[in-house]
Amino acid sequence: MEIFVEVLGPIEVTDSEGRPVAVGSRRRRELLGRLVAAGGRVVPLPVLVDDLWEEPPPTAAGTIRTFVAELRRALEPDRRPRTRSRVIETVGTGYALRIPRSHVDAHRFEDTLLAVREGSGGQAAGALSEALSWWRGEPYADLDVSPWLTPERARLTELHRQAVELRALAVLDLGRGATLVPELEAFATAHPWREHAWALLARALYQAGRQVDALASLRDARAGLLDRFGLESVDSLDHLERDILRHAPHLMPAPRDGDRVHLLSRTEATGVYTRLRSMSTVAGAAAITGGSNLVLAQEQRARAVAEAERTGDPGLTARVIAAYDVPTIWTRADDPARSEALVATVRRTLHRLGAGAPPPLRARLLATVALEHRGTRDRWAAEAATEAERLARDLHDPGVLVLALNARFVQSFQRPGGTGERDVIAGELIELAARHELPMFEILGHLIRIQVCAARGEGEAAQPHVVAAERLATIHETPLVHVLTAAYRAMRLAERSSDPAEAAHAYRAVAADLAGAGMPGMEAGIFPLALLSLRLRHRRPAPTDPGLDWGPYRPWARPLLDLARGNPAAARYAAAGLPTPPADHLYDALWAVNAHTAILLQDASLAAQAHEALSPLRGEIAGGTTAVITFGPVDDILAALDRHFDRG
Repeated sequence: MEIFVEVLGPIEVTDSEGRPVAVGSRRRRELLGRLVAAGGRVVPLPVLVDDLWEEPPPTAAGTIRTFVAELRRALEPDRRPRTRSRVIETVGTGYALRIPRSHVDAHRFEDTLLAVREGSGGQAAGALSEALSWWRGEPYADLDVSPWLTPERARLTELHRQAVELRALAVLDLGRGATLVPELEAFATAHPWREHAWALLARALYQAGRQVDALASLRDARAGLLDRFGLESVDSLDHLERDILRHAPHLMPAPRDGDRVHLLSRTEATGVYTRLRSMSTVAGAAAITGGSNLVLAQEQRARAVAEAERTGDPGLTARVIAAYDVPTIWTRADDPARSEALVATVRRTLHRLGAGAPPPLRARLLATVALEHRGTRDRWAAEAATEAERLARDLHDPGVLVLALNARFVQSFQRPGGTGERDVIAGELIELAARHELPMFEILGHLIRIQVCAARGEGEAAQPHVVAAERLATIHETPLVHVLTAAYRAMRLAERSSDPAEAAHAYRAVAADLAGAGMPGMEAGIFPLALLSLRLRHRRPAPTDPGLDWGPYRPWARPLLDLARGNPAAARYAAAGLPTPPADHLYDALWAVNAHTAILLQDASLAAQAHEALSPLRGEIAGGTTAVITFGPVDDILAALDRHFDRG
């Protein structure tokens, strides 16, 4: 009689007809289970004694021999007395179970898993689906915990998890991931430490056309791995995130003949509007993570908008543009050419939509113009921010209003002395975003308030906003925030420390963080400018290290660099051609640089210009608006100009 043993659940034995075979008490089932776990290897009698009893009785060996005899009778009812057993063989003083591996569900499961590890496609998916169906619960579920059973259960359970993941991978390779989402959501939640499970879930969500949810699941996974296990980064999750942003072809395999389920899911996910709007939405979700994702997100947004405009449908173009809903904290664009191209597209789209444009869409488009056309003195951009805010307030739509307030914040730099206005904007953003669960804009509000406090020299007042911004950034995985708060701490150190080398060291650390933050508009030239601020405040020459990249600030630094190199003639020539500082975060900082240049060169004309530019900022810190660098109190700079040029 052939027998079949199942241990992936309670131990059950059946014959070739599927009829149950009674094997007796729990102790006998445990002995059978222990022999199954040995995988056909001999288990010595002393090992069986130790495995079956915590404190073996003197009769343990005899009891095991009795159990073996009873199992043999149950499993081989037709065997004649005193003939050799073909099921439980005696080998020396031990025993071995001699049942074909295909007749034991655990062995059959292991062999199937091994056989398909190198397989792919439908065969692997089908084989593993069948193998997983053999599981009826916890392995050896009817046995009590024992020294041999605990590791065996753990081993089989791990193989089960691997099979779940391998089957999911095979299904994903067929492009059928949408069907896996509920299963993988439960699996990843149950096993939060398995980064591969989160990667599979993200891929399944992507194939289901839920790209934003896919990116969110990756952020949740990283946050969980950090909180629970201290894992700051997992390469596989980072790589997958970039693949999703790039719409890597391998994430959505081409449909095969007869693959109807995959074909339908792909068709649903790649309609023109759905696809392009999704590209823009996904880009927005990724941008907040910073680094290379921010760069990729901006590139993807630009591609989506350009492709949308090529369709000739202004409504579609407008919705794709509006889907990117990312706060802006800095007034120098990361890619000015790309920003200008986007502004041009928005203007064309607004013109084509005409007066019939839905107010929420028009408000978002106008806010986009103001956000992208920043750091300039363009009156139309400021008017766009004003109209966006008016529309948003009439709509009573908090999502549109926070974007419009962000646009108004950016445009507030068109004129000096906007600190009070920015303070009001920050307060409304914090309150509105907290009430309507818009965490990215709540963070923005706190960052603006930090800049306001830094401009006013109110370090203690800024601290609660630093704490709040960092707390929200940790919860919502926005690492750029920590870079900005670290820069603010470096500024505070520069204000307090009498040792410029100490502050310079802090700024070097900030520069290293900015180099990987994906914000070239902020990164470029900020470190040399910070070093210059330290030198000037301590009455030292400008730093002339040839390795310093002054970026866009070289024109203003050049006269001081020439003076530091002992070339006053070149310094005067450079000062004569100084451009007007742009209307952005660095406006007062660059005028502070000009003021120092005027004093050192005794340039009365430049001094008069600097005095006029800085006068509206009395009572503030020059450079403080950046919450990164400080040239000291504006009042001190004005007083120095008055002393040197007899402006009393």
